[in-house]
Amino acid sequence: MSDFLPRKTRSDARDNRNRILDAARALLSTDGLDVPMREIARRAEVGPATLYRHFPTKQVLVAEAFADQLRACRTIVDEGCADPDPWRGLCLVIEQICELHARDRGFTEAFLSTLPEAPDVAGREYTVRAVAGLAKRAKDTGQLRPDFVLDDLVLVLMANKGIRAASPATQVMASRRFAGLVIQAFEARPHHAPLPPPARLASTPPPTARPRAGGRAASCEQGT
Repeated sequence: MSDFLPRKTRSDARDNRNRILDAARALLSTDGLDVPMREIARRAEVGPATLYRHFPTKQVLVAEAFADQLRACRTIVDEGCADPDPWRGLCLVIEQICELHARDRGFTEAFLSTLPEAPDVAGREYTVRAVAGLAKRAKDTGQLRPDFVLDDLVLVLMANKGIRAASPATQVMASRRFAGLVIQAFEARPHHAPLPPPARLASTPPPTARPRAGGRAASCEQGT
């Protein structure tokens, strides 16, 4: 009996911790970093004392909740930096980072935040330094426009966070097209490669055809 109780206690604590992390990921992804800790506890169906016993501060909770995304972000940057063609590597970073952030609003806020709640600052600083070095190499080859600055990527992430779509899949689709537009804007000698397909966003009404006299729609409105 005495051997069983500690194992059960450890199992209960592990279950509570996992529920807290699941709740935090769900709420931070939709509501951003402003979600109250008490709301995370309520969603996880645990008391505030249990939450704070596992995660004494929001900073600790956010860092743990977004640990996988931070590792994925670093992997993307490492892959881009390893490409012998720095412009191609930078394009890969822009495309994949935008997609990663499009999937999780809370991660974008945590990554861009300068507040104490920002997770894994050392890992974030590594990412920023690595991308800065990659951008310098792309400039040196003449492929990245010379007036590019690293803050331009911050603007890209802020704009990418603002994409709103009816479904996560459509949001990612819109983010891919946005990344294609960004890459064309950053290229020193743009060749206007085909963009990814457009996504139907919630704020864009579907096109409607206005009938002419006789009941026929204008051919330009029919798309012919």
